[in-house]
Formats: sequence, C-alpha cells, structure tokens
Amino acid sequence: MPEQEITSPQILKINGMDEGTRTMLKALASEPRLRILEILAHRLMNVSEIAEALEIPLSTTVMHVNILKKAGLLRTEVRPGERGLQKVCQRVYDTVLLELPTGPKPAEQEMIEVAMPIGSFVECDVIPTCGLATTKSVVGMRDDPTSFFEPARMDAQLIWFHSGSLTYRFPNRLPEGALLDSVWLSLELCSEAPMYHPDWPSDITVWINDAEVGTWTSPADFGGQRGLLTPAWWDARNSQYGLLKEWRVDRHGSFVDGARISKVTVDDLDVQTGHYISVRIGVKSEASHVGGVNIFGRKFGNYPQDIVMRLRFH
Repeated sequence: MPEQEITSPQILKINGMDEGTRTMLKALASEPRLRILEILAHRLMNVSEIAEALEIPLSTTVMHVNILKKAGLLRTEVRPGERGLQKVCQRVYDTVLLELPTGPKPAEQEMIEVAMPIGSFVECDVIPTCGLATTKSVVGMRDDPTSFFEPARMDAQLIWFHSGSLTYRFPNRLPEGALLDSVWLSLELCSEAPMYHPDWPSDITVWINDAEVGTWTSPADFGGQRGLLTPAWWDARNSQYGLLKEWRVDRHGSFVDGARISKVTVDDLDVQTGHYISVRIGVKSEASHVGGVNIFGRKFGNYPQDIVMRLRFH
C-alpha cells in the first residue's frame, strides 16, 4: 500500500500514486463492490449473506470480496458458523482521502517592462507620405524623411509613413542566468491613408533582433471621430486613433492578439546576449497591402501608452 496515515480506525489518508493506490482505485471502480462496502457499513456479514443481499452468484461475490481485500478496503475472518466455518467480512474504512499528484511546481515567472517613446527610434528608412507630430505641432516638414532626424523627433506622439521601417533599441535587462519565456510587445497603430480611410488595409510587420516575428494586416486608417488623446490642434480630417495590438513570442511560436502568425520562438530571437533588444516596425515595399502605418504615442490616439515591451522569465 502507498504511504498512509490513519487518523482514526475509519479514515484513510493517501499521499502518492503508487501501485497500491491504483489497485484501490480499480477496486472502487465497480458498482457491485461499492454496494458490498455499502451494506457492510454497519454490520458484519459472511459471503453468502452478501451474495443473497445483492442477488448475485456466490462465486461472483467471492471474486469481488477478494479484490476489495487485496485493495485493503475489506478484511475477512474465518469464524465458526451454524454449518461449519464461514468467512466474515468487515469494511475497514468509512472515508478514504486521496491527495492527487501535482508533479513538480512550475518555476515562478518574473517580468521586466520597458516603455519606449515612439520618437526614440535609432534607425529610420521611410518612404513618403511621412511625417511626425508632437502634442503642439508637426516636426520639420511633411513628407520629408529628413524631418525624422530633427532633434524634436524625440517628442513625437504620432509618426506616419507609407512604407519602410523604424528601429528601436530596448535595454536588455534580462538577469544573467535567467531563462526567457516570452517577449511581449504592445503599441497603438493603424494604416496610413490620405486623410483617413475606413477601408485601407496595410501589412504591418514586426522584427525582433532581425528575426521576422510576423505581420498583422491593419484594416483601416481610423478617423471621423477625434481620438480620446488627440490634441485639439490636429486637423479632424486626418488620422485620429489606432488599434492597440499585441505581438507575443514564446516557446510555442509568435502571435498577434493570441492568434498564431509564425513559428518563430524566443530561442530564435537570441535575446540572452547583447545590451539591447532591437525592434523594427514597418511596411515592406513588396507587401500584398502597402498601406502605410501610423504609430501613436501616449498623448495621441486612444491609448495612453508608448511602445511597451515585457520580458517574462524564470
């Protein structure tokens, strides 16, 4: 029998799932054997009495009694009877408490979160239409890629371009010896159309450490209703807000809002080394839908957040 603790003559506590426990569970997985234990709850009975009470053959009763005895749920004793010796049966326990196996406890996860302002890109390769805007004005000139190198770009709260990409570098704060479980990236974005357009698909791709994580097709460039955070000076005829999207890479693959988009896993990102984690966001010139991209900061659009990266590890 498995390791056990009898707190009273009628209660059995079982810890562990060994062969004895499996034998006991098999013994209990039978309606006739449960009925035998039931009728033995308050009195002793011999095998013949049990067979008569259950209206089953004596040979079948003997088989069930032997299984219950082997499982430790029933004991028998040979006593003198009216017609010679008889086998008297007694139920051993009224209660059996089984603690199910749990296996090893999973390693507790920890998390690091970094929010990156959208103007803090370190590389850009953008094709007009393009531009940047702060909470007060446009940075430099519209449709001029040179504006992306203006010092004021660091204050940008809205960035847009037709195709190309921006690259950000997040500090790699993963502790030495930690095992990375997932990389999570969240930002507000949408397509980029002239003014805005409710049907303007665009294939927006994310790369992490030069590994192409996957592409999400934005359905539209959203406007017609001012974004909750969009400043009053921004023309109402322009893009107003985006959708908050989540890219996640874990040990099972890559996902956008929980939907699998590629087989790239965290092991493909090579995050364990290096001082930074590179994130590139863009629209390929050869994409099926080259519809541009708007990236919203925490003071533009509908969501008060920058580009957020989370690392989960143990």
